[in-house]
Amino acid sequence: MKVGIDGVLLGVWTPIEEAKTILDVGTGTGLIALMLAQRSQAEITGIDIEPNAVQQATENVRNSPWSNQITIQENSLQDFSTSSNQRFDLIVSNPPYFVDSLKAPSKDRNAARHTDTLTHEELIVSAKKMLTKTGRICIILPVNEGLQCMEFAGELGLYCTRSVQVFPKPAINSKRLLLEFSLIPSAITESELVIESEIRHHYSPEFTELAKDFYLKL
Repeated sequence: MKVGIDGVLLGVWTPIEEAKTILDVGTGTGLIALMLAQRSQAEITGIDIEPNAVQQATENVRNSPWSNQITIQENSLQDFSTSSNQRFDLIVSNPPYFVDSLKAPSKDRNAARHTDTLTHEELIVSAKKMLTKTGRICIILPVNEGLQCMEFAGELGLYCTRSVQVFPKPAINSKRLLLEFSLIPSAITESELVIESEIRHHYSPEFTELAKDFYLKL
């Protein structure tokens, strides 16, 4: 599996202050779990339904300096939320985002990118059940899906406390929303983030400051 910019963005942006327990839903290669472990002392659980992803994430964690912080499980969020009594201070997910769209030949790729196995509504409902009272949910989605998710979460009593519009370049429309949800009522903080300048691989000062600890050359 390739390392995507969405996972990197979520891994560097998600606030981890005071988070002692973290759940990474759809962990894939374990990228986000590893990034959050590097940034915190939290106990992290990564779950995924794909055996190949679980195997790769387990290997990546085993070969990292943070293997004592991270546990990887083959499980769906739906099953995990009903079978586990654990509560988490932070739940993160770079979820599947294609809805009713053309599938790729690869089964694993479809599961990672399409909402057949985990709709955004199911993600929010299940994650809410597993939050501590002061816990937060942080996700990244395409803009339209993110706006729909904000509306649905609000109907469930989850408040969107932070929203970041992500722009690939200054002259291109925003493609992603970074979103944070909480059970505690709060006014939303909205901001923008540009990844690159007009020159390819020439990153903005804001993105550079966020991600500098995770790139060899930035």
